[in-house]
Amino acid sequence: QVQLVESGGGLVQAGGSLRLSCADSGRTFSTSAMGWFRQAPGKDREFVATISRNGGRTYYADSLKGRTTISRDNAKNTGYLQMNSLKPEDTAIYYCAAKVTYDNTAVYRGADAYAYWGQGTQVTVSS
Repeated sequence: QVQLVESGGGLVQAGGSLRLSCADSGRTFSTSAMGWFRQAPGKDREFVATISRNGGRTYYADSLKGRTTISRDNAKNTGYLQMNSLKPEDTAIYYCAAKVTYDNTAVYRGADAYAYWGQGTQVTVSS
């Protein structure tokens, strides 16, 4: 069972940085690919980044490429999303998600691929 809890959100000025964490209290984190998504008020949920279960492969949304780094520490059952040069348009609730997979290098961009989701953490970027 995968149980995800995000943390690290908050209020930051434009140009600032945040590191979000996604902790899995279950026992299958190392067997799961992980993704980050975000949803701004009045908008659909949007893909941010994904990382394979072994951490060797990553993929980013074009809008965040170069400003965002996804990573994971399987020994700590925790994933991370480092965001730099934040902009007001990055304001959203950020969700982590996990997909149990046997493929060490698979990454998944579609929200429908993920069976497990955290409750989300609010990121607000002021101008």
